[in-house]
Amino acid sequence: MPKGKGEMQCPNCKSTSKGEMKVSEKKRKEEHKIRFDVVDANKELLPKTKERCPECQNEEAYHWEIQTRAGDEPATRFYKCTKCKHVWRDYS
Repeated sequence: MPKGKGEMQCPNCKSTSKGEMKVSEKKRKEEHKIRFDVVDANKELLPKTKERCPECQNEEAYHWEIQTRAGDEPATRFYKCTKCKHVWRDYS
């Protein structure tokens, strides 16, 4: 998004850069937005599971998976506590 003379601003994190954004920077900004969209997803749409929260010891959490590594590696499972909203991940 243009900000000033030759200056661009990310609509998500509001960081600015001079001139045109590089392709890799554009891709990073897009991935940045996707990650936050998933974490902030509407909790009623996420499935629940019995998983102990490391922060408050609550026994129930929302969960989702994202392929964060190479395609031949297993996906990373994320959890979000239904009580305190703490988010953590499981790499197995």
